[in-house]
Amino acid sequence: MSDSLQGQVIVVTGASSGMGKAIALESARRGAKVVLIARRQVELEKVASQVRDLGGEVVVLPADLSKADAISTLFQRLVQAVKQVDVLVNAAGFGKFGEFVHSDMQTVTDMFQVNVLGLMYFTRLVGRLMIDQKHGQIVNFGSIAGKVPTAKSAAYSASKAAVIQFSNVLRLELKPFGVHVMTVNPGPVYTNFFNIADASGKYLQNVEAFVLDPDDVAWEVVHFFGTNKRELNLPLSLSLACKFYNLFPTIGDYISLKVASLK
Repeated sequence: MSDSLQGQVIVVTGASSGMGKAIALESARRGAKVVLIARRQVELEKVASQVRDLGGEVVVLPADLSKADAISTLFQRLVQAVKQVDVLVNAAGFGKFGEFVHSDMQTVTDMFQVNVLGLMYFTRLVGRLMIDQKHGQIVNFGSIAGKVPTAKSAAYSASKAAVIQFSNVLRLELKPFGVHVMTVNPGPVYTNFFNIADASGKYLQNVEAFVLDPDDVAWEVVHFFGTNKRELNLPLSLSLACKFYNLFPTIGDYISLKVASLK
């Protein structure tokens, strides 16, 4: 396993901030050509400038991944801009915490449109390209929340569980073509995700012991580019919690209810 990405093209959605930005910069440090995708062009240009400062090549493709027609146009622009796609990182997404029965259903719909359907639409197109190439890797961001239930995150957790299962099936379908699929399931990460998910800031304070640094997560993710790694669960403590929950769901529910009150 080599950490050099020289000559490779890495496509990252949600690249204007958070995990997408961190992965794009880590990829550039290792010599990759990076394609940055997100809605906000101004923010993408700032990340592109950082990529260039690292000596990397960069392509900026602003697009709204909640709209199917925009995704079709995005893909056409992508194949015009690059000759190949070695790795697709689907890092775009958002969440909002709260009691589900009091949720705004438009927010829930938007969450699934971005976190699940947009990811699936774009992956479908890039997956076809990778089949033709006879190589590639798709990295989908799930979440520990998609594996271990906690209160006040029903819609977000459901969207991430959908991403995880989608990835599991896609892995089987693409394996005969030399295309690998890895799911990344982090716990809480210090990013602007929580500006929307938990505007009060109390949740991050309460779970500080488990919060990850985005640059550390990016290093771990990029380290497994070009491999057949199936799943990456971070941090180790929450990875073990996933295993515990599967073995002892009743006890897991009890513990989860206690932890969920931290939201």
